[in-house]
Amino acid sequence: MRGIINFGRVVVACLMTIMLVACNPAEQANDKASAVDPVAETEFVAKAESSDTPETSCGNRNEDGMALFGDLHVHTSYSFDAAANSTGTTPFDAQRYARGESIPFFPVNEQGEATGTAQIDRPLDFLAVTDHGEFLGESAICRAEGSPSYDTEFCQNYRANQRQGMMMLGTVITTETPARIAEICGEDGSLCREYAVSPWQEVQRAANEVNTPCEFTSFVGYEYTGTPGTSNYHRNVIFRNDVVPAAPVSYIDAPIDSKLWANLDQVCDAASGCDYLTIPHNSNLANGRMAPYMQLEDTSEAKRAYAQKRLQREPIMEIFQHKGSSECINGLSTVFGAPDELCSVEEVRRMGEEKTYVTRDLTGGSLATSQATEVTKECADGEIGANGMLGAGCVDPTDFQRSGLIVGLKEEQEIGFNPIKLGTIAATDTHSSTPGAVLESDWTGAVTLESTPAERLQPGLLTSGIDGNPGGLAGVWAKENTRDAIFDAMLNREVFGTSGPRMTVRLFGGWSYAENLCDDPDMIKKAYAGGVPMGGDLSVNASGKPHFLAAANKDPEGQNLAELHLIKGWVDADGKMHNEVLPVAKSENGASRLCTVFTDEKFDAKQSAYYYLRAVEPPVKRWHNYDCDRLGEDQRPAVCSDDSYPQMIREMAWSSPIWYRGQSE
Repeated sequence: MRGIINFGRVVVACLMTIMLVACNPAEQANDKASAVDPVAETEFVAKAESSDTPETSCGNRNEDGMALFGDLHVHTSYSFDAAANSTGTTPFDAQRYARGESIPFFPVNEQGEATGTAQIDRPLDFLAVTDHGEFLGESAICRAEGSPSYDTEFCQNYRANQRQGMMMLGTVITTETPARIAEICGEDGSLCREYAVSPWQEVQRAANEVNTPCEFTSFVGYEYTGTPGTSNYHRNVIFRNDVVPAAPVSYIDAPIDSKLWANLDQVCDAASGCDYLTIPHNSNLANGRMAPYMQLEDTSEAKRAYAQKRLQREPIMEIFQHKGSSECINGLSTVFGAPDELCSVEEVRRMGEEKTYVTRDLTGGSLATSQATEVTKECADGEIGANGMLGAGCVDPTDFQRSGLIVGLKEEQEIGFNPIKLGTIAATDTHSSTPGAVLESDWTGAVTLESTPAERLQPGLLTSGIDGNPGGLAGVWAKENTRDAIFDAMLNREVFGTSGPRMTVRLFGGWSYAENLCDDPDMIKKAYAGGVPMGGDLSVNASGKPHFLAAANKDPEGQNLAELHLIKGWVDADGKMHNEVLPVAKSENGASRLCTVFTDEKFDAKQSAYYYLRAVEPPVKRWHNYDCDRLGEDQRPAVCSDDSYPQMIREMAWSSPIWYRGQSE
């Protein structure tokens, strides 16, 4: 068995490969964290207070928090690369799907009409449609008959083939200096900005019309889609309410994260009620580009300013979606710890494995291809890789949440602020207007050329097809189902992600939790009173050992739970990074609930550390096996009978971390 990726075969990709290697590594800052106020960081962490005066008061408001499930990463036909362009589904359809209604779906007949339907198994509690902000205007102007650019050669070629059109626009965002396409947008880009107004207004209207406080929450949002060097640099931008900018701030407008936040601050005026947060995703394909301080001056002041802004505006990240898991990877030489077999679940990159891939260069209208083969390796110190979106290029510790969080701990020791202090959600990243379509047994695809079992079982585009998966869900512990309450939960990082099932996880940390707290009917109230929830910071108590209340409940319509793991990451006295998976609860026959109070007996008050909870179900059939069963024996590809892809997977849920800041003597 070779796991999720069969590295010996060729994967056809759509984007132009641009190898980008950083210059000299940044020199270490001269002034250490000891010179910084040890509590200064808390002034910049975005902690929500508005839930004390909510937008409405729901009859079922719960001060202890209620578990709500949703999807904050969804594409429709308003996205330039969406499979929904074939079915014609819009943000309004995605809203209907999330609420339990059926929408048009594959197959598509000869007239280009969708003749099938799709319907979610259970409605969601909240949603954000996040169509790409980069090409709302370009797509619209090329599709609108009579537009100033409709008859241009570019637009004719764009309309000729959906995949070709996607690649033509995609080349714009594979550079570090993106620009509008003058042929269709005009020399100053104004035509495309003008044609982006209507779809952006429709995105807002769809969200605002369906938003129903206390019943269903819909956020206005979009995706910021930078892909420099064919590496992932994507973020979703979510707005608190209906006060939003006149246009999305895209990668073309702000081709680096610090500029994204700065530009959003200019157009999202807090005085008028506008508020936003950003959510990075698919760091597993980033080749080191999710590391902090990109394109910044190498000074402590610049790094601190960056960390402070990120703490304010980027509180969470996606740990799992249809392009794979971003939790962890085995084999990093810079992180010490035993291998974790669950890192391989829906893993699209593996250290030491050979990868062969084909790139297409559309520069000047060319369709030339080239092929390369490489072995996946760790990025050298200061190196920025390329081709992560093809499943290739080097791997940096910041490409995965578990190791990236430890990098954040190290940076905090240097500059006094943690620039990688990220909570945890998951999403589908569906491009078919089907938010929350996560069933292994009934997956109908997420992107172009995944509309049939035969298509899904083939190598796909951008780690899709057989290398993809149904994706996951975002979970929040909110006081009620409203925009304010859910947005506040995200700011506070009191959120979790699942690989699909609607299991719930909760993690609290304190210094004196009772061993029998799991049996207490007031468990949650006492957990809050005696400590901090996931997303929070443990207070200083150098004389004791931290206690963790770890609890999980099964999906009411899913499997029982098998295990609970507490994952710890820390930095030792020599500055080395470590992680450990601590089994804290297990049920041989499965349990509807697992709960325990765990004490970290190895705790060292001098060491900075984080802890997060992982709940694991028993093995279940991977989605592709169901598709194999739907085909006749003579139609089944090799993946249905060989060991190149696992027959079984483990569904999981991950809490946001709890952090502890080490105390110097």
